[in-house]
Amino acid sequence: MDSIIAKGMTFMGKHGVLPDEKVNPQRFVVDLEIFIPLSEAGLSDDLKKTINYDSVFNQVKKVVENESYDLIEALAENIAASLLLRFPIAGLEVTVYKPEAPVEGMFNYFAVKIKRFRK
Repeated sequence: MDSIIAKGMTFMGKHGVLPDEKVNPQRFVVDLEIFIPLSEAGLSDDLKKTINYDSVFNQVKKVVENESYDLIEALAENIAASLLLRFPIAGLEVTVYKPEAPVEGMFNYFAVKIKRFRK
């Protein structure tokens, strides 16, 4: 299956189980791999035969910045559900990174990765 990849989309959101995380925005990074047939778009050079990157970016931004979840697992699920609802895609892989997770110790990030497909 063909795919469109978006890496490192960065947003400020209020997700987490601690009270401070619900008040003070922190950085979240989202990667997407969107499964969609691309041959028609490639042959026709027509945006209508694919999905608009800007529209995808803004939908993810809306979920991350305007909603609040305790778990990044729930954030990933809602990103996937919103994209499947709004775009003619076969499925997608969503990775949500939480680089400033409130964990004592040194780490690059905590993340979740999910794959969801149209039913």
